[in-house]
Amino acid sequence: MILLDTHIWVWWVHDNSQLPQDYKQYIQEQEFQGLGISIISCWEIAKLVERSRLMLPCPVDEWLDQALIYPGISLLNLTPRICVESTQLPGNFHRDPADQIIVASARVYDCPLVTMDSKILAYPYVENQP
Repeated sequence: MILLDTHIWVWWVHDNSQLPQDYKQYIQEQEFQGLGISIISCWEIAKLVERSRLMLPCPVDEWLDQALIYPGISLLNLTPRICVESTQLPGNFHRDPADQIIVASARVYDCPLVTMDSKILAYPYVENQP
């Protein structure tokens, strides 16, 4: 399984040109092994819509329902272990709680994280792909 960061998930669902072709290909290749989505990504998307920082073609609850049935998608719950891990990440990681939970999820599930977030890409304690 791989874990998709929130922006990657949105771009992939919308076939957005901001998602590089090598990322698209990698995600498609991983569909059968599983595409993990952290539950916090659902909250992030709802907050972005609330703040008018993300426009969706339908109401956010409908969008989430549709985006969560894409081939290979698995919604990853927020477990006590992930909660604790997010507060004890090694090294220096930035203070965004959603990013902390997503990184902790990748670490707990021991799976690569697909992101274009420069702060996460620079963090050496999580595997990034592609």
